[in-house]
Amino acid sequence: MANVLFISWFLSLAQFLTLVITIQAKIPAVIVFGDSSVDAGNNNFIPTVARSNFEPYGRDFTGGRPTGRFSNGRIATDFISQALGLRSAVPAYLDPAYNISDFAVGVTFASAATGYDNETSDLLSVIPLWKQMLFYKDYQMKLRAYLGEIRANQIINEGIHMISIGTNDFLENYYAFPGGRRSRQYTISEYENFLAGIAENFVKELYGLGARKISLGGLPPMGCMPLERNSNLMGGRDCVQSYNTVALEFNDKLSKLVTRLNKELSGINLVFSNPYFIFMQIIRRPSLFGFEVTSVACCATGMYEMGYACAQNSLLTCTDADKYVFWDSFHPTQKTNQIVANYVMKRVLYKFI
Repeated sequence: MANVLFISWFLSLAQFLTLVITIQAKIPAVIVFGDSSVDAGNNNFIPTVARSNFEPYGRDFTGGRPTGRFSNGRIATDFISQALGLRSAVPAYLDPAYNISDFAVGVTFASAATGYDNETSDLLSVIPLWKQMLFYKDYQMKLRAYLGEIRANQIINEGIHMISIGTNDFLENYYAFPGGRRSRQYTISEYENFLAGIAENFVKELYGLGARKISLGGLPPMGCMPLERNSNLMGGRDCVQSYNTVALEFNDKLSKLVTRLNKELSGINLVFSNPYFIFMQIIRRPSLFGFEVTSVACCATGMYEMGYACAQNSLLTCTDADKYVFWDSFHPTQKTNQIVANYVMKRVLYKFI
C-alpha cells in the first residue's frame, strides 16, 4: 500500500514533461515576493543577521556553495521555475551577479525574517513587503527599458507572481513577545484579519501594476517545525497544535480572500497555494516520501539552530539531508522543497496553463 501511495505522487513524470512543454510558451517568468521560504540571497546584501550565505547552507546546491537560501540546496520556487521550463534557480534581485536579462525570466524580491506586518520586518532589519513592492516597480522600469513596452507588459501580464510569507508574523512576532504590542493590540483572530488585509492590498497593488497570474501562498503546519516541537517540553516535543490551528484559520481566511478577489478584479487569475496538507502528510507519514527524521533537523543538533548557529555547530550536522524533512530548525530540506513544489505545480499552478 505504501508503494502504491508513493508511486501515485510521482509516477506522472511523462505527464509532467508534457506539462513543461505546454507551459513553456505560456509562462515567461516567475516573480517572487516573501520571506526565507523564497529568499535566494537578498539578505546577503543588507545589514542584517538573518543570513545563510555560509556553510553548511547550500552544500547540495550546484557547486556546493551557500547562496543565501535557507536550505541545503534549492528552494520551492527554484523547482517551480524549472518545471515551467525556465531557469533551474530564481536569482535574488539585489545580487549584483545578475542583471535584467536574468531577471526577465525570473526574480525574487523576498527577504528572510520578513512578514506582512512591518513590525515583523523591523525585528531583524530586513526588507519589508512594501519595499519589495518598490523593488518590483523598479524592476518593471528596467524590464521596459530592456525589452520595450510591449514585451515587458507581456511578461508582467503572463508571468506568475508568487507570494510566500506570514509564518514570521506569528512565530517571530506575535507569539515571540507575550504581552508585546501586537498581542496587546489584537487577539490572534484579529491579527489574522490584520495580516489578511495587508495581503489583500498587496494583491490589489500587483493587479494595478499589470499582474494577472498571482499565487497567494498559505502557511505550513508551523507548530511542527523542529524549533517549536523541541520547545514544547510539556507536550512531549510533539507539534504545537495551537500554532497549527492558527495556520489553518489563517489559510482559510486567505482562501476566502482569493475567492472574493477573483470575483471583484476583472481578468485576474488568483490562486491559493496551500502547503499545509502536503507538509502534514510528510511529517505524519515520512516513510512514504523516503524520509526518516521529522522531529529534528539536519543542521547542528537539529533542535534549535538556524542561521549562524548552524554554522557554529556544523560538526554535528547530518551527512545525508535527504533523510530529513527539515534542514534547520525552521526551514525544509531541498528534498522537502521539491516535493512541495511538485505538489503545488500539479494541484494549483496548472491553472495558469
